[in-house]
Amino acid sequence: MDPSYEIRFNSLYRGRGLCFPCDENGQVELDALSDRARENYLYARAVVGVEFAHPKVCVATAMCAGR
Repeated sequence: MDPSYEIRFNSLYRGRGLCFPCDENGQVELDALSDRARENYLYARAVVGVEFAHPKVCVATAMCAGR
């Protein structure tokens, strides 16, 4: 996986979002995430349209690195 990309879930309400390392196609390697990050990723996917906007694949920022 190329760590230079991230998938971002922007919050619809609170202004905070979640981001996770992914490849250029938005595929996240679940086994590489910590337990907490994996739970957050699966939660964000489950509530798209309710709490989070549809995710976007972007060039990774320093803020998301290492998650």
